[in-house]
Amino acid sequence: MSKKNSIKKLSLFFLLFVPLVVMSQQKVTGTVTDKVTGSLIPEVTIQVKGTTIGTVTDFDGFYTITTKKADDILIFSYLGYEKQEVMVNGKTTINIALVENSNALDEIVVVGYGSRKKSDITGSVSSVKSEELNAFPVLNAAQALQGRAAGVVVQSNNGGEPGAPINIKIRGNTSINASSSPLIVVDGFVGATMPQPNDIESMEVLKDASATAIYGSRGSNGVVMVTTKKGRTGKISVEFNTNYSVQNTANELDLLNATEFGAYQTAINPGYTKGTANTNWQDLLYRAGTTQNHQFSFSGGSENINFYASATYFKQEGVIINSQFEKVSFLSNIDAQVTDKLKLGLNLFGSRGDKNGVPTQSTGETANGGGDDVVSLSFRFSPDLGILDANGQNTVNSIGDNVDNPYAIATEGINETKTDNFRANMYANYDILENLAFKTTFGLSTANGTEGVFRPSTLITTAGGSTGGRATITNYKRTTVLSENYLTYNTEIGKGNLTLLAGYSYQKTSTDRFSAGAEGFTSDSFSYYNLGSGATQLIPTSSLSESEIQSQFGRVNYDYNDKYLITATVRRDGASNFAANEKYAIFPSGALGWKISNENFLKESKTISNLKLRASYGVTGNQSIAPYQSLSSFGSVYTPINGSTVINVTPNQVANPNLKWESSYQTNVGLDLSMYNSKVSLSLDYYNINTKDLIIQDSSQPQYLGFLTPASLRNVGEVNNKGFEITLNTRNISNDNFTWTTDFNWSTNKNKFVTLLNGQDIFQDASPGYFNIPRTHVLREDEAVGVFWGYEYQGVYQGGNLPAGTAILAGATAGDQLFTDVDGSGEITTADQKIIGDPNPDWTMGITNNFTYKNFDLNIFFQGSYGGDIMNLTNVQLANGDSNTTRDLFNNAWTPTNTDTNVPSAKLRGKQISSRFVEDGSYIRLKNIALGYNLPSSVTEKLGMDNVRLAISGQNLLTFTNYSGLDPEVSYFGAGGGNSSDSNTFNGFDFGNYPTVQSVNFSLNIKF
Repeated sequence: MSKKNSIKKLSLFFLLFVPLVVMSQQKVTGTVTDKVTGSLIPEVTIQVKGTTIGTVTDFDGFYTITTKKADDILIFSYLGYEKQEVMVNGKTTINIALVENSNALDEIVVVGYGSRKKSDITGSVSSVKSEELNAFPVLNAAQALQGRAAGVVVQSNNGGEPGAPINIKIRGNTSINASSSPLIVVDGFVGATMPQPNDIESMEVLKDASATAIYGSRGSNGVVMVTTKKGRTGKISVEFNTNYSVQNTANELDLLNATEFGAYQTAINPGYTKGTANTNWQDLLYRAGTTQNHQFSFSGGSENINFYASATYFKQEGVIINSQFEKVSFLSNIDAQVTDKLKLGLNLFGSRGDKNGVPTQSTGETANGGGDDVVSLSFRFSPDLGILDANGQNTVNSIGDNVDNPYAIATEGINETKTDNFRANMYANYDILENLAFKTTFGLSTANGTEGVFRPSTLITTAGGSTGGRATITNYKRTTVLSENYLTYNTEIGKGNLTLLAGYSYQKTSTDRFSAGAEGFTSDSFSYYNLGSGATQLIPTSSLSESEIQSQFGRVNYDYNDKYLITATVRRDGASNFAANEKYAIFPSGALGWKISNENFLKESKTISNLKLRASYGVTGNQSIAPYQSLSSFGSVYTPINGSTVINVTPNQVANPNLKWESSYQTNVGLDLSMYNSKVSLSLDYYNINTKDLIIQDSSQPQYLGFLTPASLRNVGEVNNKGFEITLNTRNISNDNFTWTTDFNWSTNKNKFVTLLNGQDIFQDASPGYFNIPRTHVLREDEAVGVFWGYEYQGVYQGGNLPAGTAILAGATAGDQLFTDVDGSGEITTADQKIIGDPNPDWTMGITNNFTYKNFDLNIFFQGSYGGDIMNLTNVQLANGDSNTTRDLFNNAWTPTNTDTNVPSAKLRGKQISSRFVEDGSYIRLKNIALGYNLPSSVTEKLGMDNVRLAISGQNLLTFTNYSGLDPEVSYFGAGGGNSSDSNTFNGFDFGNYPTVQSVNFSLNIKF
């Protein structure tokens, strides 16, 4: 063929074909609205069927997409709405009105090893969506659960301390010595670290045995399922979130100034010499804090691969001087459809946290009277002293315990913690047959931490001052490996749908620790970084512990005629934590559901959109104890012989070959109701949990046997938790310009011990060690967990004859305390102590109102608790005469001319635990109020952005309570320290907590 002919044919091709291509490509625009309300819907996904072409609607519900063929089909999809397909057929404008799913019942809810339609759930599951988690700024997403889910109680372990861990309890305390914290599962990784809130798509709280039994030995305390964000098919989406908060203490105690303090101490000791200063230690200790949080993410995808990646920087300057927390984290999700049958995915998470702390919540076990807690010291320390004395040295308290001033401890001591977390979780899902799939996952997580503590020689009375400086450093590394493999089979049987699940799981955790220390440094400049320069090396310690769990599990779901639901689950766990005779256990559960609204007599109802009854029963376990507790072990002791230290080995603990799981037997009955086209949705649940074979420390073995640890763990006892939960969601108003929705939840929990070790009371102490009080609360059969124990206060003794049924302490005079004489002996002894309070609340609640008006939105969230008592250990300290005190105690103290009072006279007296210090801890709190504004699309388009949102919010601005302390959300961990195994029963104590903060937050969200 000649070159000339070739050019002619090529020209003819372009003349005929190219115009056809150009003519077939077509730009389609339009809007997407709600069919009922007519309101525009942002972020609706629009995709050309069978291609990678896609887009999403902007904030005004507008979209633009280019199609290739006249017969292309556009797919419109949005969570909570029915998917809709429309053929282009040459049209350039296509406006779509989406129909909302009835009560969003087709919404997919994540459960263990799979997902279910919300309408098919037979267990008790609460769902919290991304917008709720991000309603106000938090570091830990667990904080956002507070007040959002019925039956879930969330509390910081130490008030507003930067970087403080979060404690979650679901349906009460089900244990004593084992953990009562729920299992955290993030994207299928069991026991994962919670990601930051902006990365979370949804969070499900599994509460009853039907929902949690698939996790067997770790499900008794509930399960929190976290699903992080994934990429969507379509254009790449870029998002930037930033916020900045200003914080202050929510409250301060009204303490005496120097003049009042001098009068107070002179009344106690006429020879007291008042100091020359006038120092408000709270003002010195507290400052305005700040929080900043910046997150950048991008996501997108094609027909075969989706991705999401984010990076976050968080920094908090605490409201106490020298307290700070800084964290950098990243998260990445990649999902790839490799073939029609094979899908692969990878999830990566990493973080670095750096915490500079000040000591709070003193255990009180230091030799100098608990002088390591700056918060309680700011209350106790003499206000007539300054920071430095006449010699330029840090001042030491002039009365009571010989302690350093709180400012010196806060500014000169060093408490640093560095933590690195990394998690990688990958999966492969292969469709063996059309209705049979196999999924395998492999995950690895590591946590590395370093804690350094230094007490300089300038602190006079602490370990540093007496030793020339003291430094310690502790390192730990925890590694977890997880492998899970399971088959899922789906089929239709007549009018029913059957889903079968069977799998195997293996998880191993290894933890190694090392600590060392030194004393007697020539300079305080080394901090804890040069232990070798210390004159005295402290004895180092190291340890290694390993635990393994291997499991087989299965589940059957059967839905007959979209009316009758059956769920059956079983899991067999083997855990190395337990004795050789008891390493394996089986945890079954079953549940039934009845969709009454699908019966003929309700199917056509215009009032009831959905009505479903649920009932379940099952057994779950708790294996959250340290490894090797069932084994006999040896320990080392150090004994001086002839001037030398000799190391000896001695028996540490006795073996228990029968130590096994705690088992929780749970019944749950629930009802789900939606009315008026899902404008009103109601869920009711009643549960009853009997936890048997409680793991309790048995101290009954004689001490003459010579064990270092005389208390060994045994399975003895039973505790019962029962309660009622209500969740109500209403769409009050919904029109073009204005919407108003309300979310309300309310729950109760009553617990009591059914049986205990030989029916005997177990007394425990949560007071600071220097109080020297052996008992503050008791575990007793037929009583709630951790009820307060002490004397019943009857007012002030006026002198003369005692009122009937009362007595006074030996040596007491007019103006002293009067107590109930329980045993009728005529004097007050420990035999007169009794139950004086219950820290467990009668109910908890949360209520959220969301309003939108055009481009504005308003969120108002209240959270509260009613009926729980608080033991005010701070007032126990401030009322005994050897420290500063409050104006209330000072002004109302008994004197011969002021006898009409309930406050004893100013006097040095012991620290008695009595009902005088038990207060009502009920409160209602305005947890969050936020006002947001979205810039109009006409502005954002000019800026080249999809959406811009500005918001201002306030947290903890109002608290309604009668509690006299700093805050009713108390969390003092007691003399045992933050890791005490008794923490499940240390409820309602207040002493030296880091203060709760009020904050005002400014935020900006930008989407491209």
